[in-house]
Amino acid sequence: MAVVWLDHVNIRTTNLEPMRSFYVDVIGLEDGARPNFNFDGAWLYCGDRAAVHLVKTRREYAGEDPKLEHFAFRTLDVAEAIERIEAHEVEYSIIDRPDIGVLQVNVYDPDGNHIELAFPPEESPDLPGKSRPDQS
Repeated sequence: MAVVWLDHVNIRTTNLEPMRSFYVDVIGLEDGARPNFNFDGAWLYCGDRAAVHLVKTRREYAGEDPKLEHFAFRTLDVAEAIERIEAHEVEYSIIDRPDIGVLQVNVYDPDGNHIELAFPPEESPDLPGKSRPDQS
């Protein structure tokens, strides 16, 4: 057996439309085709892959101590990402980790899930002057 890649993340939510908007407008995924299930939801694509599956629920499932701390997208163009994030008034933090080869921009979706946008470290000089310091 060989694990090739993480195929998708499935997120249950009572806030389908705000979640869909966040992942499309802020993160930059594309709303796309989804099988005809007997429940409402959305499949959001990264290129040709449905990377985030949203499933509308009637009740909250998350406990006080979620088991999934975050998930990450390998991303390009940090300056554009910061512009999108700020245009939607989403709080974020930046962690520059050249020692492990990543520039991290961290955001939270409307349900409070931690999303890491992982940029190549060479994009660090491209940070706009208006970026916020590390808030971790």
